[in-house]
Amino acid sequence: MPGPPPRPRRRRRLPWLALLALLGLCGLAAAADGISNQLLPRRFTAAQKVRIEAWDIAQRWRTTPKTRLFPAKVRYQLVGEQIGAPGALLLMARRLGIARQATCASAAGTGGSLIGLLDHDGCQAVLRATYTDATSSMVLTVGVAVLGSENNAVSAAHFLTGGVAEGQGAVARGLALRPVRVPDTPAAAFGVRQRQIAWVVGAGSYLVVATAGFADGRPRVPVTSDSYIYLEMSSLARGVAVDIATPLGAPAPAPHCPGSPGC
Repeated sequence: MPGPPPRPRRRRRLPWLALLALLGLCGLAAAADGISNQLLPRRFTAAQKVRIEAWDIAQRWRTTPKTRLFPAKVRYQLVGEQIGAPGALLLMARRLGIARQATCASAAGTGGSLIGLLDHDGCQAVLRATYTDATSSMVLTVGVAVLGSENNAVSAAHFLTGGVAEGQGAVARGLALRPVRVPDTPAAAFGVRQRQIAWVVGAGSYLVVATAGFADGRPRVPVTSDSYIYLEMSSLARGVAVDIATPLGAPAPAPHCPGSPGC
């Protein structure tokens, strides 16, 4: 008489069941990780941050209202040591008018080398405004050339000044930028022949050029022969150029990820 049938060998199934359970848990963990990554804020790479910040700076000429880009009043100063007096003499430039957006070629005026330089550096447009000093004896046109990149702006500034032109900038080696006349103001007679000096500042992807002259319409004269006149005119040009350039070239805020305070 045959004996009872053998019992099923359940012990041999246990390792397989454990393995399947482990694989299932791994799958769930991977899925949970993927879901959590989708829910977490996006993180930008260092290269992406640099591109986003550069884009932010490059758009400022479009997004900034022209009356903010060219303030109605600009404070500047003459350093006391330069005028033989203690401290500094605070002065004020007053805006006379804002010109329409111009092409780089038309705003560069008669400076053929400048036109070629701006064209080479990817100039898109030039924005200009005209100012006068507090005494209305000097006038100035400041222009913002929108270039293709920060490297292009620095290169152009170095070319025009023969050296470093970031920060406070430097006097230009030649007369750049076509002035903007403003009828019925001290700048009514301010044209190409009336330019005396020019100041250049590189700021972000922008080239800021300020060209100054006398309000009485006199043609170019050797202003460097009169140290005080030269100091006052160059201080006016530098003060306005730097004031316009500073917010344009300021570092962009850190990129913010959608739905989070930051990356």
